[in-house]
Amino acid sequence: MRTRGRNTADGLPEDAELRAVAVPLEGSKGRRQSRSARALHRALAVALGLAATAAAHAAPPDPLAVEVTNASEPVLCAEKDNVTVNLSAKDVRALRIEATHPAYLGSLERDSFAADWTGCGAAGDPAPSPTERPRRTTLYEDIELWVVGLRFSTFWRAGKAIVRIGDRVETGVHLLQVWRIRPMGGEEVVVLYPQDGYWRLRPMAPPHMAPTAFGSSFLVGPVELDGRPIVKIREVAFDPSSRSFTLAFERGGMARVSMGELDQKRHALEIAFEPGIEGRPFAALRSMFVSELNNDVARIAVREPGAKGWREEPIMAFKRATALEVWAGRIIPSRHNASAPDMVFGSFAAGGPAPTAPPAK
Repeated sequence: MRTRGRNTADGLPEDAELRAVAVPLEGSKGRRQSRSARALHRALAVALGLAATAAAHAAPPDPLAVEVTNASEPVLCAEKDNVTVNLSAKDVRALRIEATHPAYLGSLERDSFAADWTGCGAAGDPAPSPTERPRRTTLYEDIELWVVGLRFSTFWRAGKAIVRIGDRVETGVHLLQVWRIRPMGGEEVVVLYPQDGYWRLRPMAPPHMAPTAFGSSFLVGPVELDGRPIVKIREVAFDPSSRSFTLAFERGGMARVSMGELDQKRHALEIAFEPGIEGRPFAALRSMFVSELNNDVARIAVREPGAKGWREEPIMAFKRATALEVWAGRIIPSRHNASAPDMVFGSFAAGGPAPTAPPAK
């Protein structure tokens, strides 16, 4: 069972040179004119090079639109992920996922992180059970970052995925936590469950709310159904110097997930695939909705190609869209995990630096 609360475990670029053929002129005047012509051509080449460079920087590749489909189902149990929003496009090689604080965060005075088992009694619903404390291992630590691996006494899938950090290789890790060290403590800002591919993300908390809750999860990679939507990871390698994860998938292919902008407003991940993912979603949002007052996500908005504005709908009423950007979150607080972030998926692109496999040790 995944916890839904505050913490998851307790110069110029080189351009092609323009060349012109000068017509030879007789005498010193001709030589001066020839030199002047060559100088003019050189100046023109530089000017065109500058213009081309400026145009390249000013005109990034056109964003791609992706297919967004809703596979959510109604439930009464608030401890069961029933929201699934899939993102698909075979040409996507890069995207950005952001966690941003909800718009109402500044008005919150308190939050509740306790599990809510009130409506959990149907077949297939999770149930509370006594659990042993997980075994915690520090995998990496520096002045700004702390990476922790946790092993649970039980987990719903066999622990086959390998975790690698530098020369260190770990097996059986169920949860990876990345903590950002701050004065007088630290904040858990990203987590990954290597054995089923689930991620959670949150920004740094404002002082009066530290820390905020985790809420919605997401999947990155070839999404498939195996009891629930999952991504099967063969190996995950974390590079502390670049703050990036390299994922090798059981189905083949790779992804690099890089920690980007992180502050008290947002936390962004930059993601690149090699190759693209065809025939199945490349990412999915997973969350919970019971009612407008009991949820981790309640609304979705999409920015569609050619549209003059965003299209926004209740999460359970939404069907599908072709979108350049997707937001999923809340506009009124839920009765628990109210401080959990909204999620934004965007910057879909056909290109990007391709991930490379970590060296075998």
